[in-house]
Amino acid sequence: MTEFLFMKSAEANYVREFDAVVMETGADPSNGQYVILDKTAFYAEGPRAPCEALWIQRRMAQNGGQLTDTGVLSWENGARQARVKLVTKKSGVKHFLALAQGEEAPQKGAAVRGILDWENRYALMRYHTGQHLLSAAVYDLYNGAHTVGNQIYANKSRADFYPAKFTDEDLKRIEDECNRRIALKPDVKIYEESRSSLEARMPQQRANLDLLPKSVTMLRIVEIGGFDIVPCAGTHVRSLSELGRLKITGRETKGADKERVTFVLEKE
Repeated sequence: MTEFLFMKSAEANYVREFDAVVMETGADPSNGQYVILDKTAFYAEGPRAPCEALWIQRRMAQNGGQLTDTGVLSWENGARQARVKLVTKKSGVKHFLALAQGEEAPQKGAAVRGILDWENRYALMRYHTGQHLLSAAVYDLYNGAHTVGNQIYANKSRADFYPAKFTDEDLKRIEDECNRRIALKPDVKIYEESRSSLEARMPQQRANLDLLPKSVTMLRIVEIGGFDIVPCAGTHVRSLSELGRLKITGRETKGADKERVTFVLEKE
């Protein structure tokens, strides 16, 4: 099983380069050659979770989710390299490589070095944390309206809320509350906690525990300043001070009592 290096703490999300060993190689008719590593700092997208802590991401991915990281993989002491174009977690954490015709991926047992496309990764971190901030503000302001879907891009993000029906005045109120919380500059903490412990201190719906099967007993928690505490397997920044200013740019009605809100983050 591949170890995700960003899972243990907020600081671990800032790993830009890492060394690993190829555990398995293969090819996919749609995406080409891939390698499976013993460890990785790349975020992987896909419907199948490699550990129980990622079930939330799998369920939320039905209505969106965080996009994969990209970057470069080098081997033979840097003499050879290929772009990592996609990372998925279906039947193993597969790093798909953009290889020239006739070129082969590193073989099983090879030592490799992964280098993330940091600009893209950091943008996804900011927007994923921004989505948590938005979801927490909506929940607090509108009687427990909860997030039923999301999509994280490198230049915007959106979340779907239910039950909800927002006016322009509501959107302004939500935006102001998000920016008020950003101004407090709270830290973002990442840690493990048992399900029973989280259930004892948080409403089940607030923490998205209703999305998790009962067999999941240990959770990876992302906590923002004490006002948002939810299980999550994504990548995040260390502090809301890194977000800049949140600006809501759109609203769509996606069905009865379901609203989609889109936002961007503006650097101050």
